[in-house]
Amino acid sequence: MTGRGQTGAGDLLQLVRSGRAVTRGALQQVTGLSRATVGQRLDRLFRAGWLREGAGGPVDSPLGGRPSITLEFDDEHAVVLAADLDTRHARAAVLSLTGEILAEHSGALVVEDGPDVVLGELGHWFAELLEKTGRRAGEVGGIGLAVPGPVDSESGRVVQPPIMPGWDGYDIRERLARAFGEHTGSAAVPVLVDNDANLMAYGEQRTAYPDCSAFVLVKVSTGIGAGVVVDGAIYRGIDGGAGDIGHIRVGADALCRCGSYGCLAAVASGGAVARRLAETGVPAASGSDVRDLLAAGDPGAAALAREAGRQVGDVLATVVTLLNPGVLMIAGDLAGTPFLTGVRELLYQRALPRSTAHLDVVTSRLGERAGLVGAGALVVEHLYAPERVEERLVALGV
Repeated sequence: MTGRGQTGAGDLLQLVRSGRAVTRGALQQVTGLSRATVGQRLDRLFRAGWLREGAGGPVDSPLGGRPSITLEFDDEHAVVLAADLDTRHARAAVLSLTGEILAEHSGALVVEDGPDVVLGELGHWFAELLEKTGRRAGEVGGIGLAVPGPVDSESGRVVQPPIMPGWDGYDIRERLARAFGEHTGSAAVPVLVDNDANLMAYGEQRTAYPDCSAFVLVKVSTGIGAGVVVDGAIYRGIDGGAGDIGHIRVGADALCRCGSYGCLAAVASGGAVARRLAETGVPAASGSDVRDLLAAGDPGAAALAREAGRQVGDVLATVVTLLNPGVLMIAGDLAGTPFLTGVRELLYQRALPRSTAHLDVVTSRLGERAGLVGAGALVVEHLYAPERVEERLVALGV
């Protein structure tokens, strides 16, 4: 099953977590392992506290007999931490291993203040959230962080981020792990970093569209980015640059924060709409300001959001033709009716009917929590990947 020459404890745990096999008999049948071998490997998972016995299942035999005892992943033995950075604010949370948010905090946090300051403050937030939930720092399995820039997933470092000055190449993993330790006294835990649109897409797809094999989320806030989930996994490209649609050239002469002219983000992002509103005398400086104006029913903001939606929809016609997704989700500060109307107008006008025949264009289900849920899920999948389970069991001495 794993390419490692045998089916280990981690593979059995994966089968139980996925629901593919939740009794000892089913595990034997799926893996081909003997009853004794399955028992030995399950025993290690029980001793680690990662599995528990549930209620008896149905009796499969027509002759009757005792029901099979089901196996369950014990989601109470640990928690994960997650944070989602935007340009001017952030959210942080403690999550269960099944993605339930146990405690949450949001507040002002400016990425332009630099990684040392921002990550240090996140460490403080995490310590307070753990105290609020009554969980110990030693129960934290890992930390997930969503950032508004392209990320090299191997190193966890952002690469030439247009809206994160001072972060290029910075060792985010080391600093956040250290900040967590400084505020909690805990030993180092794994830190995973990914692009915010990627993690929003991951969280939304796993929560509401688990059967969708090609899922695209477009986040339109201060900037514009897309997350793509294919066959249940984030598609990042070769070095984390996939989905950076905000820097597709659309022929305009507006200067983008990346230094180029004519990028989609320069004319259709929340930041671009805010600038156009400010030029008319409406106080707006960011995508979140535009969101507030839209919520208040401001007609000027609604008109500009619809126009921005049309510009994004024109680009998304190509994205949809290329990827043929089943779900296209619009999220972020501008993800309201005016913007979505504009997207649909141009998308269905420009894309081939074949590309949109089975496409659902929707808005976010999780809202501002999508990045947190995705970041938490990324950590959980990292911690309980079959090959990592074996390493962790050895480290625990079981």
